Amino acid sequence: MADKIRWGIISTANIGRKAVIPAIHASSNGEVVAVASRNIERAQEFADANGIPKTFGSYEDMLASGEVDAVYNPLPNDGHGPWSKKAADAGIAVLCEKPLTLNAEEAQETIDYIADKGVLFAEAFMYRFHPQHDVVRDTIGSGDIGDIRMISSTFTYYLSRTEDIRLLPELGGGGLMDVGCYCINAMRLLTGEEPDGGQAFARYHPETNVDIGASCTLSFPSGAMGHFDCGMEAYNTRTYDVRGTKGRIRLEDAFLPHKDEDQTVRVWRGEQYEEINVPAANQYQLMVEDFADALINNRPFRFPVQDAVGNMMVIENLMASAQGQDGYWY
Repeated sequence: MADKIRWGIISTANIGRKAVIPAIHASSNGEVVAVASRNIERAQEFADANGIPKTFGSYEDMLASGEVDAVYNPLPNDGHGPWSKKAADAGIAVLCEKPLTLNAEEAQETIDYIADKGVLFAEAFMYRFHPQHDVVRDTIGSGDIGDIRMISSTFTYYLSRTEDIRLLPELGGGGLMDVGCYCINAMRLLTGEEPDGGQAFARYHPETNVDIGASCTLSFPSGAMGHFDCGMEAYNTRTYDVRGTKGRIRLEDAFLPHKDEDQTVRVWRGEQYEEINVPAANQYQLMVEDFADALINNRPFRFPVQDAVGNMMVIENLMASAQGQDGYWY
């Protein structure tokens, strides 16, 4: 394979335009060569605006073209599994937006299906590539804050549009699927464990009945406890806070730090307080470069796609808890 992989973009979704396509353009080992849309005029307009040389009027045509090595799949959640499998059928590697599918069963089925095709498949949880989380994990691993006892996290934003795919249940909408998944993933990443219990309370959209705000707790086998709140009707907040038996770590922007801004990891070791500066980084670029390098060198992606199943299981259990509003799941 060449030193640069050829990326195709499935759909003209905003996340591609705002973040992932610029990251691929800036990457050292990839180039965006094509975009596909169900509407060729829309595809051409998108291509012209984003410096993409080739357009296709259907996803099928791009996958059959032989002109792309990998696709980025930012379709609505209900399109993640089916179109990732179609790409794999064509022998094309897939970087798929989170959440990987609509539920854990579909996630496992999709992973197994694509594994049988022998192509690279990964979930685009880009936040994990920012080096601030490496600092956090190294600090936890050093024992400086003792054993983790509490993790708190928040990911909220205000959705002003009354018509949005994130409000449609048939497309996998809702706050837990859209942003609560980050809080869950971070807690699983930092503890290295799967929750063994949890509880959720939620508010629902009056017309579509997707969750628009949720407050959730999780328990872990080690004794760590987690709390997070998420949703689409509160001011932008994206934090996490880890408290151990001897200290504490806090990130002010854990999930969407600006690529041009340094970040600060705040650490308390007993009474000693330290601010660790983390140089600016483009977490999207780091993600697409790792994916491309894995494809070029036939190695695993940094974060195994199987992790997506564990995340979906927690989301499903919390959804069930919130709908029942009647206590813990186990």
